[in-house]
Amino acid sequence: MPLIQERLRILLVGNGGREHALAWKLSQSSLVDSIYVVPGNGGTGSAIPKVANIDDVSADDFPALVVLAKKHGINLVVPGPEAPLVAGIEGYFRAAGIRCFGPSKAAARMEGSKTFSKDFMARHQIPTAEFRNFSDYNAAKEYIDSIKHDVVIKADGLAGGKGVIIPKTKEEAQAALKEIMLNHEFGNAGDEVVIEEYLDGDELSILTFSDGYTLRSLPPAQDHKRIFDGDQGPNTGGMGCYAPTRIASEQVIEEIHRTILEPTIKGMRQEAFPFCGVLFTGLMMTKNGPKVLEYNTRFGDPETQTLLPLISADTDLAEVMVACTERWLDAVELKVEPKFAATVVVSAGGYPGSYAKGTEMTLDERPEGIEIFHAGTTIKDGKLRTSGGRVIAASATAETLEEAVKRAYDGVATIHFDKMFYRKDIAHRAFGVKAPKEAMTYASAGVSIDAGNDLVHRIKSAVRSTKRTGADAEIGGFGGTFDLERAGYSKIPVLIGAIDGVGTKLKVAQAIGKQDTVGIDLVAMNVNDLVVQGAEALFFLDCYSCSKLDVGSAASFVEGVAEGCRQANCALVGGETAEMPGLYSGSEYDAVGAAVGAVQKDRILPNTASMEEGDVLLGLGSNGVHSNGFSLVRKIIERNGLSYESKAPWDETTTVGLSLLTPTRIYVKPLLQVIKQDLVKGMAHITGGGLFENIPRMLPDNLTAEVDASSWTLPAVLTWLKKAGNVTGPEFGRAFNTGLGMVIVVSKEKADETKKILEAAGEKVFQVGKLVKRTGEGCVVTNMDKWDA
Repeated sequence: MPLIQERLRILLVGNGGREHALAWKLSQSSLVDSIYVVPGNGGTGSAIPKVANIDDVSADDFPALVVLAKKHGINLVVPGPEAPLVAGIEGYFRAAGIRCFGPSKAAARMEGSKTFSKDFMARHQIPTAEFRNFSDYNAAKEYIDSIKHDVVIKADGLAGGKGVIIPKTKEEAQAALKEIMLNHEFGNAGDEVVIEEYLDGDELSILTFSDGYTLRSLPPAQDHKRIFDGDQGPNTGGMGCYAPTRIASEQVIEEIHRTILEPTIKGMRQEAFPFCGVLFTGLMMTKNGPKVLEYNTRFGDPETQTLLPLISADTDLAEVMVACTERWLDAVELKVEPKFAATVVVSAGGYPGSYAKGTEMTLDERPEGIEIFHAGTTIKDGKLRTSGGRVIAASATAETLEEAVKRAYDGVATIHFDKMFYRKDIAHRAFGVKAPKEAMTYASAGVSIDAGNDLVHRIKSAVRSTKRTGADAEIGGFGGTFDLERAGYSKIPVLIGAIDGVGTKLKVAQAIGKQDTVGIDLVAMNVNDLVVQGAEALFFLDCYSCSKLDVGSAASFVEGVAEGCRQANCALVGGETAEMPGLYSGSEYDAVGAAVGAVQKDRILPNTASMEEGDVLLGLGSNGVHSNGFSLVRKIIERNGLSYESKAPWDETTTVGLSLLTPTRIYVKPLLQVIKQDLVKGMAHITGGGLFENIPRMLPDNLTAEVDASSWTLPAVLTWLKKAGNVTGPEFGRAFNTGLGMVIVVSKEKADETKKILEAAGEKVFQVGKLVKRTGEGCVVTNMDKWDA
């Protein structure tokens, strides 16, 4: 139950990845009605519920921002970057009676002036490196000459995360000092410098919510400042991050709170500039304990993109922010999921030096559980383009750090633009941390040989039921054999193989605990691909991979595979069950299958030489969605507020999950009948890519398939998905099978005969079009508006 009943309208100031992540998380709050981002970026400007960009007001024009806030009834302001906070944005909104989640101008000096913050640490005995502050270049130059230890040189003011230089030699130190103080590399930020002792150890960052009294910290994170792998090259604003770190035990975190964070908040209050907001404390884990490197008085970037996804759904970030501004943070519990998170930043080539802007970008559909946070992006002329150095980032959470990092890089693979650059070693320091040694067994690594043996015992009867002439269909060895001569192939046939998976339909099966039908899907996706080439499926092999083997679930899945093999009259001759802890999490599993078929050389399809204008296209009805497009299906289900246990809007006799798990139709037996009678010239299995991409694969270059979308009826589930997802006709025709699982080419003279044979075998058959002379695309679909009827 929220502690506040007030509806919140938020003004979020900034345009980076941090602001995108904040908008994403705040939009999930049940308390929030709307979020306006000034000026925002290409990510905040699209696809986040409740969020809109406002780019006609400058983010540094505070009076104008106050006017804007009053116009829109804003009652919570969240400044993202450091510059507005250091410039005093909080005071403008406080004077207007509008809450501002961020420190006062006086408190923001802890970030705005490194000399001020170092002096503060000294006054309050907060552990930090030995240091000296200088405003005179010659005095600083003489100091560097006088010392023997390595140093770090910091520009006093704000420098966009780049004002810290770590020279390796005294000559580099003098050159850096000259660049900062004389050449003004960082502008006025370098009028004063801090020269401090170089601390050796691992860095970590802690973000702490505070209302000036109470502290609530997020897990410790580790940023990667250097541009190149191995922490080489110049500093950046941050190229990646992971959390929690493996170098900070609970005892160490308690020590950091006791010796650093609590004295810091108390000291700020005692010096009459109490802190409200998020205090970002950069720390070095030295051999003498944790020491402060610097304070930031706002959310970090990319730490925010990493840490916000770890906040539990039970914690409302908007409520936490209001509690800080109203000084009752002690009434709020900050819950964090016991998972790991990782972020990989993608930058423009040349960053942190000069780089191109305005480069066009494209983003593929991201895998489930991965978030893409925009930073230096904009939408111009309807296209997403780069507009900054750190362009965009992929973030992911998982049960293990290794999996979180892997999934973050999976997210990077969906991002495309010219000269994009990213580090390939995010979290490399964590992977070098060794755990204490202990006696190891295969079971302790998460792999149960006994469970594997139990599974073999459970599925033997199901596998045996797929036996056919030529194959014994027994398991327990490492492979299977098939005797073509015994199967009736007197002449040497052509062997054809297919391999495929079920895709994210598995997510639905895993969510409701029903695994058998996706086993049928696995077989269907393969044997249907074989039959379109004229091949009879002979035998099948599967691979079931999981984190921890659940014998019941795996057995149910393989029993489904066996049922699919029986429907296709192919033998299940072997398989692999692999436990891979760390690669999968929880009850997740993946499956892939391979089928091998045979066909006499003179019967291989498609027979493109025989195809001609006027040939008829027959469509065989699908069972519904089959096994493609499920990433979009799940998004549509989620957006419409349904669960898999909900009653299906398209079929009140069943649930959403059970209906979606209707297995892919296996067309093998009826199609082999018409193939053996030489009635078919070509076939297309309508899977990923839909009608538009699959039908042209069977056609010669001189012919186009002209398909009339009004000639068959959509299954109810597809009708609902199109409407509920507001999916356009062309997109619908590529993402889904649109009610046709197979399309075949027959001569006009043999169309009726073929249709009668297939209908007698139980298929729904529609005459959906014809072949015409090609003038453009390989498949043209007309009357797509009928799909909306």
